[in-house]
Order: sequence, then structure tokens, then C-alpha cells
Amino acid sequence: MERRAVVIRGTVQGVGFRPFIYRLASELRLGGFVRNQSGCVHVEVEGDLSQLDRFVAEIAAHPPRLAHVEDVTWELRPLKGDRDFRVDESLPEVSRNIRITPDLATCNSCRAELFDPGLPADSCSRRV
Repeated sequence: MERRAVVIRGTVQGVGFRPFIYRLASELRLGGFVRNQSGCVHVEVEGDLSQLDRFVAEIAAHPPRLAHVEDVTWELRPLKGDRDFRVDESLPEVSRNIRITPDLATCNSCRAELFDPGLPADSCSRRV
């Protein structure tokens, strides 16, 4: 068992990256969280070493279609015993390095998710 803090930089906000990370971590049965932070996506994830290696590799190899991953770095953290994975609120930080993507049409599933907190974060029918 191991816990990693993973930082993903590039065009990774506003492109479905947090739901992508949530789905990937859940499929690999990893615990932890994901959030937007100062122009990047920050993930803390823990679980089996081979699954963590696969998690990091998949981020760079198969990001959402509208994302552009420039850099993925990680460092070890102390285990916390997280069994479930969650999407946390973004940290209210100011950064000059945030890349804004062009407006995209919002699908009906995403629109419903915006107004119903009970829907899962991965309900997008377009799977961005």
C-alpha cells in the first residue's frame, strides 16, 4: 500500500478532468480525492502499488479528449486509510497559469448533474 500526491498540469480544467480521475480511481479501487488547484489538478490517491502505477500511466496516456496533459508529477505521502474516492471542491487560489478552454456545449446529462447534487459525478453521456 502506498499514497501519492499527483499533480497534473496543462489544459486540465473545464474539460471533464475531475470526473475522468474519479472514474479511473474508482475502476482501480483506489481511495483519495481530486480537486482543481491553482491552474492544475491535484490528486491524492492510495492503494496497491501496481494500481497506482497504472493510474499515473493512464492519466498521461488516455486523458479526456479536450484535455492536454503537459506534465504529471507525483510524490509519496503518508497513508491515510482512504477506501473511497471523492471529488473535492477547488481551492480558492489565484494563479496566473490557468488555461481557459473555449466554451463547449453542455450535454443534457451534465446539465442535470449541475442541478442535482444526488447524481454521480460521472453521469456525462459524452464521456469527455
